[in-house]
Amino acid sequence: MTYKIHHEGTEILIGLAAVLLVLNVPAWIFIRPLGFPIGLTVVSAIFFLLVVNFFRSPRRRFRGEQKNLVVASADGKVVAVEKVYEPEYLKREVMQISVFMSVFNVHANWYPVDGEVIMAKHHAGRFLAAYLPKSSTENERSTVVIRTPEGQDILVRQIAGAMARRIVTYAQPGEHVTIEEHMGFIKFGSRVDIYVPLNSEILVKLGETTTGGITPVAKLHP
Repeated sequence: MTYKIHHEGTEILIGLAAVLLVLNVPAWIFIRPLGFPIGLTVVSAIFFLLVVNFFRSPRRRFRGEQKNLVVASADGKVVAVEKVYEPEYLKREVMQISVFMSVFNVHANWYPVDGEVIMAKHHAGRFLAAYLPKSSTENERSTVVIRTPEGQDILVRQIAGAMARRIVTYAQPGEHVTIEEHMGFIKFGSRVDIYVPLNSEILVKLGETTTGGITPVAKLHP
């Protein structure tokens, strides 16, 4: 697996580097003894590396049979596996699989299945803690529906959290997508929900960790 910096973070990292230079260079020139400049530089370097870590973008390839398989859209921890009614598009009872991403996780999101994008819609909303159940319907969010080659509609929802203030969604209706592609990116702490048919075989449990684009979370049945 190889890593690069996600393009969503390029401008932020350049701006942060400039701010840190403005803070550190005068400290080294004008402040004596050198204990304070050294400490400031160490703290600045650690903070910059943490932000770099947040915007890392691993290149992943799923190896295995993809037919009828749903994979995780995000890195994180499974915080919900339950039967719910999905009112926005599917309008029926489905199984919901939710993954919470901490600030230390990769925040790129992958498509959970291969297929055609049927719907992509952004909703304004609140910024409650993303692990709360009501964040699925009340928080800032984007909904994407992908129709598999076998004709099943899978809904995936990007949800902003208390710290997340921007959801980026690349999906466009009519596009043909694969699980190796990025569906979007959520900045600074968030959650992704996947909704699959009731008769699907769920492959993850509460508390398990997932790897976006890699971890199978459900198997679809005709």
